[in-house]
Amino acid sequence: MFFIYKKAIKVLYIIIIYTQIPLTLRSDYIRLNTSTNTYTLNSWSALTDIERRIKEKIEQVGVQLKDWNIQINYGIKTGYNDAFIIDSAKRTELIQKQPRSAEIIRPILRGRDIKKYNYAFANLYIITTFPSKHYLIEDYPAIQDHLLSFGYNRLKQTGESGARKKTNNKWFELQDAIAYWEELSKPKIIWKRVGSIIRFCYDEEGCFVLDSTCFATGTDIKYLVGILNSKVGNYMLKDSPRTGTGDLLISVQAIEPLRIPLATESTVELICKLVDKISIETSEKTELENKLDSLVYELYGFNKQETEFIENYLLSKFQ
Repeated sequence: MFFIYKKAIKVLYIIIIYTQIPLTLRSDYIRLNTSTNTYTLNSWSALTDIERRIKEKIEQVGVQLKDWNIQINYGIKTGYNDAFIIDSAKRTELIQKQPRSAEIIRPILRGRDIKKYNYAFANLYIITTFPSKHYLIEDYPAIQDHLLSFGYNRLKQTGESGARKKTNNKWFELQDAIAYWEELSKPKIIWKRVGSIIRFCYDEEGCFVLDSTCFATGTDIKYLVGILNSKVGNYMLKDSPRTGTGDLLISVQAIEPLRIPLATESTVELICKLVDKISIETSEKTELENKLDSLVYELYGFNKQETEFIENYLLSKFQ
């Protein structure tokens, strides 16, 4: 009996506190003070009326990313970045010593390089000795010498103290097999896996990416970049897992449930053109982003009240 009374008091306390919280922050309070995720199909009771309407429209119109014709993967894990990530000067040096070195050196992007729509290339490159490629390091003596300068014992993959973790890979190979390495050369979406604000960029230059990022390849990639970078895209990410410091954790599992609307060919083309224009830093960037947001609001069927709620929510969280 005491347990029931105590629980009732706690519920009453939560209700009192809840009613004092600004409308745009109420779902955050519930998410942080309950043991279950309230943003699910079967549990909408904690949402405000407007949040429920927004959620319902997203689920009626949107198709989960896992059901799109795309493939989502993690970036490359080297096990020892100091050896496998090189700058442009070292790349030039290795190619001058042996031109064939260029075959296995590719531009690399880190999580910090990812911007909204585009990226800031830091003139860094990765030695792509993927285990699945079965390279003979003797065929690349300049690269072999470079790697050995860090010490065989540091690069071997035995799990011993001072070495990389134990795998079946050779000392000069990257830490993970990366059987999907060919996907890295395709047009793709790239995003940083952990951050206070997640930004999605589009790459068609064949940049490789580190494991601080995820990437997606497949159909309608540029269209998806536009939707994910929109205000609605940012709003949908609000219930993603978070770190202890509050940063978003956008892994493969976190992004697959996001619901993106199918669109007509003309709308897809228009959004893709906007993505191209926004990617170029111009004085019209804000105006173009607003135009894209308006198109996305229309795709989900949001009315003025709902769009204002989304924008006020984002403003309260990220400004």
